[in-house]
Amino acid sequence: MSTEGSDNFAAHVAGVAALDEPVRARLYQWVVGRREPVSRDEAAAALGLARSVAVFHLEKLVAAGLLEVEFRRLTGRRGPGAGRPAKLYRRSSRALSVSLPERHYEVAGRLLAEAVHSASTQDVPIDDAVAAAARALGRSLGSTVRSRAGTGADPAEVRAALIEVLGEQGYQPRLEADRITLGNCPFQLLAQEYTQLVCAMNLKVLAETAAAVSEAGAVPTLAPEPDRCCVVLRLSAS
Repeated sequence: MSTEGSDNFAAHVAGVAALDEPVRARLYQWVVGRREPVSRDEAAAALGLARSVAVFHLEKLVAAGLLEVEFRRLTGRRGPGAGRPAKLYRRSSRALSVSLPERHYEVAGRLLAEAVHSASTQDVPIDDAVAAAARALGRSLGSTVRSRAGTGADPAEVRAALIEVLGEQGYQPRLEADRITLGNCPFQLLAQEYTQLVCAMNLKVLAETAAAVSEAGAVPTLAPEPDRCCVVLRLSAS
């Protein structure tokens, strides 16, 4: 569950939207298909574009985070008279994906990978390893909530920070009279096939998060219903 939150999601959308232009999409596909970084002239020649058009779209792809640049002299010469380094383009190391509603399958994958690693190296049952990894993630989220609320925050402010952080994790929280309902499951497809495993893992994550900010008065409970997360956070009177 990335703590980069809505800014990160917006950046992902912007990156994908940058490809909604035929010339730019072709240019991106050509660049990422090259084994080595490419120059502006190479890109223009390969796609039959004017150099200025190629440069315009290459720079748009860089601004969107889809390409990265480096500078290198292509002649191999050095020193005076060697000329200026060429600007070269390559695939960005940043991974982009957007799903609606928001999903975070990479988080579940990382959590389960950590559990398998712990189980194999520390000789502990896999269920215990999954639980430990889930609790560690929950503590991390709780720390984020605490930091977001700030020193001296009152219970209402902590609760507001909790809702904000849960929103950043894709849960789509809604504050209701006696609960925080989580309108989206970030692990929906996994939960459909491995319901008991994923719901138990999710509950442990959220329980640890809530415990780290107990003054928010939120108690996670399994209460599965269609089209939302299997967990609700019941609220105590504040």
